Amino acid sequence: MKISDSFKEPLVTRITRHYQTRLIYQELGDFINSWIPSSTKEVVVICIGTDRSTGDAMGPITGSLLKKWRHLQLKVYGTLKEPIHAVNLKEQLLVIQNRHPNAFFIAIDACLGKPSSIGHITASIGALKPGLALKKDLPEVGNLHITGIVNASTPVDYVVLQNTRLHLVMEQAETIARTLLYLDRHYLRAKNESG
Repeated sequence: MKISDSFKEPLVTRITRHYQTRLIYQELGDFINSWIPSSTKEVVVICIGTDRSTGDAMGPITGSLLKKWRHLQLKVYGTLKEPIHAVNLKEQLLVIQNRHPNAFFIAIDACLGKPSSIGHITASIGALKPGLALKKDLPEVGNLHITGIVNASTPVDYVVLQNTRLHLVMEQAETIARTLLYLDRHYLRAKNESG
C-alpha cells in the first residue's frame, strides 16, 4: 500500500451557488446527502425567520412550500403559519430536539452579505448562528445549514431586511425547497424503503 492511498481527498464542507445556477437543487441536494450519516433515521428541517420582515421571510416561506408536499420523509418546522423566530427559537428548539433526539438537523435562514453575493445560496456543515445581522444572541441551530443572501449588509441591517424585494426571497425559498424535495425523493425515501 502506498502512503498516499491512506489519505482521502478532503471533503467539501461548504458549497455556494447563485439561485439561478442550472441544476443547483441537484448539486446542493447531493452535497447535503453526502453529510448525512448513514445511521440517521430522521432528517429535520428547521426554517427560521418571520413574515413580519420581507427579507427575513425566506425560512418560513421555504417551510410552507415543503409542507405542501405529501409523504415527505423530512420533518419540517417553521412556516408562515407557525414561524420559528428570535422570540420563540429557544423554546421551539427544545420541543423539536425532544421529539427528534437522534435526528440530523438542517437549519434554513436568510442572511445579508456583500452586494456581489446577493442571490447566492450556501449549504455548509455546522450550526447556523441566527440573528447575527441584528446582533442578537441566539442559540446555534443544526448539523448543517442553508442560507440565502437576500440583500446587502449595511450599518442598519434591520432596515435592509424590511426593504428587501419579496421576489428574490421567493425565488431563493423555492430553490431551497426544491433542493430539499430532491434530497427527500432521491435519497431519504430510497433509504427508508430499503432499510
